[in-house]
Amino acid sequence: MKPLPLPVRVAAGLVATAVEQARDLPRLVVELPVTAVSQVLQASMRVQQKLTQLAIKGDRALSTLRPAEEQPGWATFDDEPPQRNGASTVTELHPHNSTPVPEPEPDSDASGPNVLPNYGEMTIQQLRGRLRTLSLEDLRALLDWETAHEDRPPFVTMLSNRITTVTQG
Repeated sequence: MKPLPLPVRVAAGLVATAVEQARDLPRLVVELPVTAVSQVLQASMRVQQKLTQLAIKGDRALSTLRPAEEQPGWATFDDEPPQRNGASTVTELHPHNSTPVPEPEPDSDASGPNVLPNYGEMTIQQLRGRLRTLSLEDLRALLDWETAHEDRPPFVTMLSNRITTVTQG
């Protein structure tokens, strides 16, 4: 038997599809509100993601124009005493203090002091997670290494704040 021409076969496929969809119409009508709400929520999430991406890109662009904060708000610890009367108990260290910063230990290398060997490669979050396990002497060694090598303001502030907290506790 010779096959029917392509246009006839396509037309028959369209009719069969229309019949199948007509059978599913009662179920689709019931599901329509749920589907519509789901699509609206997905679109809303996509818009939020795009806005967040634009904000991040804007932050990066603006960070070249603004200096970094001297004392970031996230450089605090749960065990710090609460501030009273708006006065802070944290003392900032300045390079103009009367006590000079000691040189780093000779047995420390470029990746960090002996108390925390990979310190130079750590992120600020990784450092924050390790600070509570370090002694006052270790914290001072890290601060000395930081000021002598990288001298990154967020790291210096976090270490200084932790030293102040430990000495006052």
